[in-house]
Amino acid sequence: MNDLLKSIINYLRFPIHPAGWPFIALFALVSIVLALFSTALGLIGFVLTIWCIYFFRDPKRVTPLNPGFIISPGDGVISRVVKVTPPAELGIGEEERWRISVFLSVFNVHVNRIPISGNITKLHYHEGLFLNATLDKASEDNERQMVAIKTDGGHVVGVVQIAGLIARRILCDLSEGQRVESGERFGIIRFGSRVDVYLPVGVNPQVMEGQIAVGGETIFADVNSSESPRAGVLQ
Repeated sequence: MNDLLKSIINYLRFPIHPAGWPFIALFALVSIVLALFSTALGLIGFVLTIWCIYFFRDPKRVTPLNPGFIISPGDGVISRVVKVTPPAELGIGEEERWRISVFLSVFNVHVNRIPISGNITKLHYHEGLFLNATLDKASEDNERQMVAIKTDGGHVVGVVQIAGLIARRILCDLSEGQRVESGERFGIIRFGSRVDVYLPVGVNPQVMEGQIAVGGETIFADVNSSESPRAGVLQ
């Protein structure tokens, strides 16, 4: 029994992203005030505070070291895998390429990670709407932060953090010219969002719509592979 309890405690112990502490403190303070007026309201506030702590969790991940792998930048459901023309603001050309979209619900980890090692060649923040992030037009209409990464092999990968229906703040800790490594943390989107990845031209996705992605671990594609786009079946 003691071993089981220790296992549960260890599982629940996770680091918190620094951006979360002000919100956790605010939720806790409001909960205390509510509890002074009503036990029921205080209990609701306590539950919401626990959820806030859970939302800002920042677990460690094991990132594959293959330099050709493009890794998922976020946790969630792969909502779309489609060939499109990338946003002009990314500066990665007008030729169509595969875009993989990951929807992050309010229960997913929202810390974003670098999908592939390289140098940041472009950063562009676009103000916009806060539509449901599952909608395809969210890639064009919603508020978003665009990042272009050029690998040592000359491949260019685009990453776009997109605000959602509830999300109202995108944090990106990068700067142009910065060297980044696959799997390292680079930002967070607060309270529900989406992350798009634009693969290099000629590189095919190795994930499918409906699949669950794990940020920093799930392999989206391999720039050194000529494998066709992967297909799957819901079972």
